[in-house]
Amino acid sequence: MHQQAAHDLRALCRGIIHHHDAAHHITAFDTTRDPDGALTFACLLSLADEEEGAQFWWHYAAGAGSTTAVLCLYLLHLHHGDMRDARHWAGQIHRLNRLGWSSYTPVPHHADTAAGPSYSPEVHYTLPVPGPTVCENAVKDAIDELKTPHSGVLGPVPQPIPALADHWHELCSPG
Repeated sequence: MHQQAAHDLRALCRGIIHHHDAAHHITAFDTTRDPDGALTFACLLSLADEEEGAQFWWHYAAGAGSTTAVLCLYLLHLHHGDMRDARHWAGQIHRLNRLGWSSYTPVPHHADTAAGPSYSPEVHYTLPVPGPTVCENAVKDAIDELKTPHSGVLGPVPQPIPALADHWHELCSPG
């Protein structure tokens, strides 16, 4: 279960950064802190094994109602065996579904919740067949080039730079 969650999270992240509008969302995130760009940037950070930064920006996108970001958080916590936190994010998916909340979904997916034997929500999700891979070394190199500003309030938080969107196509090419 934990390894499957890790596999599914990576597949979801790869699909998100390969979305045709990903570079546009990164630019919008860089200039206006667009939540859809935060989702995309978080997925890039995740693929570079920068989980803390990814988690920070997934929280940001989830706070704006991104069901996809909530699913990423659910899978992250499930992968780490943090069942209490995974149940929390499952509950958030349930709430967003109940509201009929529609948000940016760069990778078609379906996430339903149902009460399991413990009467806490479980998530049943389907993802499309995994798409193209990325050169993870190129992704890590691009993330290493980011300057991580230190905020007195937030601490060191990875932030995108304009060059990231400018070279998105090369960055996301299979390696």
